[in-house]
Amino acid sequence: MRFVLEIPTEGDTAAFAEALAKLAQPGTVLALDGDLGAGKTRFAQAFAAAIGVRGIVNSPTYTIIKEYEGSRFPFYHMDVYRLSLEEADELGLDEYFHGEGVTLVEWASIIASILPPERLHIRIETTGPESRRISCLPVGQEYERWCRLLELRQVEEEEPTA
Repeated sequence: MRFVLEIPTEGDTAAFAEALAKLAQPGTVLALDGDLGAGKTRFAQAFAAAIGVRGIVNSPTYTIIKEYEGSRFPFYHMDVYRLSLEEADELGLDEYFHGEGVTLVEWASIIASILPPERLHIRIETTGPESRRISCLPVGQEYERWCRLLELRQVEEEEPTA
């Protein structure tokens, strides 16, 4: 089941991240991909804020991973753009996937083979100056349930009210 959402503004991207954050629980893994400038870090910032992370959340491009304390649970923000699969494996990044927090991995396709068996793949594509297409591919029953819930919410929002 693939869930695709057309997002007209940056604020709508943030709203989608916030909706996902409401579903998150310890052990959640979001595998995020998209071109440079597509909004991966903006998505991560909105998600982090929604789980109670205070302060600035920025891309961990040069540090690989940043750990934040959220009011609901820890947030592990990874950017593996500069890593090879072998380097990622040697660093033990997979240990974060089974911890007490939520892990968001930017450029996740680079380390696809060490991602956990259950995760949510999210691809953000630029379709205009602010507009994006977000594709979600759930891997595992829990993430399939999430996508069904998100799809229903989208339908409910689009239906005209009498």
